Amino acid sequence: MGENIFYEDNMSARQDLEELFLRKKPIRLLLNIKIGGNPKYVSILAKETDCTYSHTVKLLDIFKALGIVEFEKQGRIKYVRLTQDGADLVGDFESVLRKFAKLKPKKPIIK
Repeated sequence: MGENIFYEDNMSARQDLEELFLRKKPIRLLLNIKIGGNPKYVSILAKETDCTYSHTVKLLDIFKALGIVEFEKQGRIKYVRLTQDGADLVGDFESVLRKFAKLKPKKPIIK
């Protein structure tokens, strides 16, 4: 990954993280890494997340830079697993998603 997506300025870094994690695919990717508990390889994660292989690799590179995933190479296959920080973050997202599921709108939601 050649570009630096994070900035020295705390406000900009916070905004970058919000833009990354408040989207569907990155969250789904992290949740899919956790499902089953065993390390998975990138092409399986891409299929499970309904994401292109290249976009999945880009997201995983960002996650690695943030310290929430790690790679383990076995022969020609590179496996992905959550770090402890990654597992904690996924637990937090699961909690938020459970809360979302319990919400009942008082009025119809207009899209």
